[in-house]
Amino acid sequence: MTKKQKKVLKRIIISAVLVAILAVFEHIILGKSGERYRFPVLGEFFEKYNFLLLFLYLVPYFIIGGDILKKALKGIKNKQVFDENFLMAIATVGALVLGVVTKGEEGGYLEGVAVMLFYQIGELFQAVAVGRSRKNIVGLMDIRPDYANMEDSEGNLFKVSPDEVSVGDIIVVKPGEKIPLDGKVVSGKAMIDTAALTGESVPREVLEGSDVISGCVNLSGLIKIKTTKPFGESTVSKILDLVENSSMKKSKSENFIAKFAHYYTPAVCYAALALAIIPPVVTLIARGGMPVSEWAVGVLSTWVIRALTFLVISCPCALVISIPLSFFGGIGAASSRGILVKGSNYLEALSETGIVVFDKTGTLTKGVFDVTGIFPYKGEDSYAESLGKSAEDGENTDFTENELLRLAAAAESYSDHPIAESLKRAYRERSKKNADLKAADHKESKNKEADSCEPGELSATDIEEISGHGLIASVEGKKVAAGNIKLMDKLGIKAKSDNLPTGTIVHVAVDGLYAGYIVISDVVKENSKLAIAQLKAAGIRKSVMLTGDLRAVAESVGSELGLDEVRYELLPGDKVDEVEKLLDTKKKKEKLAFVGDGINDAPVLSRADIGIAMGAMGSDAAIEAADVVLMDDDPAKIALAMRISRKCLRIVYENIIFALAVKLVCLVLGALGIANMWIAIFADVGVMVIAVLNAIRCLKVKD
Repeated sequence: MTKKQKKVLKRIIISAVLVAILAVFEHIILGKSGERYRFPVLGEFFEKYNFLLLFLYLVPYFIIGGDILKKALKGIKNKQVFDENFLMAIATVGALVLGVVTKGEEGGYLEGVAVMLFYQIGELFQAVAVGRSRKNIVGLMDIRPDYANMEDSEGNLFKVSPDEVSVGDIIVVKPGEKIPLDGKVVSGKAMIDTAALTGESVPREVLEGSDVISGCVNLSGLIKIKTTKPFGESTVSKILDLVENSSMKKSKSENFIAKFAHYYTPAVCYAALALAIIPPVVTLIARGGMPVSEWAVGVLSTWVIRALTFLVISCPCALVISIPLSFFGGIGAASSRGILVKGSNYLEALSETGIVVFDKTGTLTKGVFDVTGIFPYKGEDSYAESLGKSAEDGENTDFTENELLRLAAAAESYSDHPIAESLKRAYRERSKKNADLKAADHKESKNKEADSCEPGELSATDIEEISGHGLIASVEGKKVAAGNIKLMDKLGIKAKSDNLPTGTIVHVAVDGLYAGYIVISDVVKENSKLAIAQLKAAGIRKSVMLTGDLRAVAESVGSELGLDEVRYELLPGDKVDEVEKLLDTKKKKEKLAFVGDGINDAPVLSRADIGIAMGAMGSDAAIEAADVVLMDDDPAKIALAMRISRKCLRIVYENIIFALAVKLVCLVLGALGIANMWIAIFADVGVMVIAVLNAIRCLKVKD
């Protein structure tokens, strides 16, 4: 609890004790036994001086309700009369005044003070619940760093505010500390915890050259980071800004409740006024000979009590408080799973999604080219066959996958083309793996040694690059050609051209003889197929993939993932046109979501009903262009976001229906005189507490 909430709790306890004492005093000590007072002297005295009992009740009333009266008066002064403070003030003051007029026979002091007491209890409960909800979210999003470590000329560390660190400065992050700014590791290695950003519990290893983002926690090892962004533009600042400002964009349900309360509160106030005046006046006219005193005590007081009860019942606290709290909880639940939703309007829209359109590269696939197949060719007129023919000279005749990869990677050693990078990366990975195996087993056979991809520097000379074809280079005295089928045709080398796997094919020839081919593909993410299956299970009507890739590649990915439609060979502008066509096919109230990487797909993200950015760890473009940002590049989080959205909307509708139904029934009962002030307290405070408890459920969503 906050200090303010603790003060309110103290006032509630003091008032409750005083009210209990006064209730015992009024109803037991001053009560009657038959026709006589139990204590005649006291009973007759307080019956004669009834206002003295009022003064006693005013003590707990002002202790517990003084701030409500001040707020009501302030609202009247500012011409914002009709709110819950005004309703409570009128209802409770009216009950107290009525108790004086009727000498406690109609209405009463206890009811008036009790209404204010229970209202404050409900308000305190609501404040604590909201505070805990916020605390849960802040705890889950506790990524704001308190300081950054910098090093002086003597190597001593000193702490500074992250705001004081400039781009290009070197900061030091020790084990257990948060990474304060985005940057690149220049020294050391460590395991970092990204759970606060992505919701994933598996740590990630960072080495020299790795990019890191603020908000992650260093679990092991000291690392030095060269900052690439100022603190105000860092990932942690952008995320916190999104979470803090998400309430600015209201959902349709919240806007409805706001408009509803704007008209509803004045309407019930006028209805209560009419209920207090019209029936008594009609009764007075109908009974022309009725004495005014009898009319005032018997008829007018009865209808005033009903009107005051009507006011207490009508207070819209349950709706005004629980609906925003539900969306706040839903956004917090999503944030804890690495899903940033920019506003409750987008959270609501997710529940209505019927069409999901995906970009391919970086969304459904990893966006990094990897070697997915190595196929040495050992047929007629091949390099492998030539080795076999020279076996009598004592040369090695075992031409392997590793040897083919080594020659191709060496030929590409000075190229920075993505295909060249993938070949070199695959060579290094195999080298390390085979070196580890060799070190673990010193009794490897000669054949196995021949098949090892020995680690070492790749080098080539006499490199000739042929644009659009590939390159030719000299590797260890051998003339190696690596490129597409056009390069093989140009060199007059017959290469395999039928029944090839899907992907980019790099053909390799050595000394004018065909050696084989290597397949390079953009690998499908592990969770992509699961993501499509979960979306279909969630009721998505259509899943579509848009890509600039060739038809064969696109259809292969689409078939593997089970997508409904695949549209290929598209330019960025074509993607917008395709989304426009899909928008025209939407059903009524259906929403279209586009999922992209947030950089190249910004125009499409903006055009879709909901833009969802994938792979947004540190991507400014993603955070700016998208409505929903997935922080860990996992497409399976889309279905989770939809489940959170639908649960949140279900709870919102439950609260709306429950609150309105109870209030409607109690309002009718109050107008008919069946519901008393105690039922009114339940209809106001009780309904509010139940609605708030229900809203808190939005914070928890099962995986």
